[in-house]
Amino acid sequence: MDFKPVRAEDKETINKYLKHVRSRSCDMSFAAIYLWRGFYNLEYAECEDMIVFRSNEEETSFSLPLGAGDPKKALDRVLEYCREESIPPVFHSISREMEQYLNEQYPGQFRVEFDRDIADYIYETQALIELKGRKYHGKKNHINKFSKMYDWSYEAITPENTQECLDMLKKWKAQNCATEDLEKHAEICVSEASLREREFLGLTGGLLRVDGQVVAFTVGEQIHPDTFCVHIEKAFADIQGAYSMINQQFLIHEAADCKYVNREDDVGDPGLRKAKLSYHPAFLEEKGVAFYIGA
Repeated sequence: MDFKPVRAEDKETINKYLKHVRSRSCDMSFAAIYLWRGFYNLEYAECEDMIVFRSNEEETSFSLPLGAGDPKKALDRVLEYCREESIPPVFHSISREMEQYLNEQYPGQFRVEFDRDIADYIYETQALIELKGRKYHGKKNHINKFSKMYDWSYEAITPENTQECLDMLKKWKAQNCATEDLEKHAEICVSEASLREREFLGLTGGLLRVDGQVVAFTVGEQIHPDTFCVHIEKAFADIQGAYSMINQQFLIHEAADCKYVNREDDVGDPGLRKAKLSYHPAFLEEKGVAFYIGA
């Protein structure tokens, strides 16, 4: 198998396979793969009319084959490659449907471990827009207070206002990123790239202004026929209600036609988990790792 680094010029090739994937996972889009390619050291290979991604972040792992071909033929080829290269066969981004497929096609040969920290939060879009009922009372109050306290406006991100978002991101980084937090710095790099390469990646963005200044922005894309994914969201914490407002306004203007919105995982952070749960997800898109234990 010939693995190659993910590059901008590979967009058409990779999308040729991803268009056959029906997943609500935030990982299954070219934009996500491209933006995080450096952090996860991502490569890809074409095999049996399918595509396989390899991550060399710490230990080597593979995606299950994706595309319109025969997944068993492609997966057998990956297992053969691992034997040839003396690599333990480990597979990332495993969904419950993938687990079922492995159990059916390779009974007793894989052990799958799901990780709560990387499960995506999936919400009903209209619920986050309307914020009806007692369970959203606090969120509604934040938005009402924001509206009363500030002279604010929402607008789509365009080439003309992108630099203002980049300037806001630089200030946000200074306020929130500890020097030793490598993953947070990687997230900032991804956020910057999502703004600079937004049009190339097919991403949609929105920003929030207070007194004319950008205080929040968000970037996302439709990843499934019924699901929009929010990849990036940043707001100044000292602007009360800014996160709640950009969350709602972005969905109103950019994702109202989608039944669900994926707001990604909580990386195991207790504060982030509490915040995401407070919006009452409809369900979690579970993800795990599959270990090949042999026939």
